Amino acid sequence: MSGETDLIKLYSSRILALAADIPHLDRLDDPDATVKKRSPLCGSTVSVDVKVDDGRITDFGQDVKACALGQAAASVVGGAIIGTTRNQVETARDQLTAMLKADGPAPDAPFDGLEVLMPARDYKNRHASILLALDATAEAMEKAEQANCA
Repeated sequence: MSGETDLIKLYSSRILALAADIPHLDRLDDPDATVKKRSPLCGSTVSVDVKVDDGRITDFGQDVKACALGQAAASVVGGAIIGTTRNQVETARDQLTAMLKADGPAPDAPFDGLEVLMPARDYKNRHASILLALDATAEAMEKAEQANCA
């Protein structure tokens, strides 16, 4: 019974609301970079497209096929991503990893909304899905920068 109660708490109304309203679900026609990431454990996938100008994301699109936790993370990322730098995205990814795996604090603004996923710390099998959006975005930013330097 306790496990079931914990799972109900994990899928809070706030997480479900985020999962139901993911920003930037339209893919970009001419992105600077596209990256698809997949969690081998659960099969969740996130694909992201980025347009980057002067080191900042100016446009963003994503396709999210993930559990509610992965969708909630993608929702927070999508809501905060425009105008961010690669360093901010990589820092948020590293902070989210520390929050989930090492009891670290929530990521800094503008990604502080990811604190809603703190209850997922105890569900290691969900961590990869939660990290997909930031992992894919960080890699896409790196690719975009490499393409713009070529």
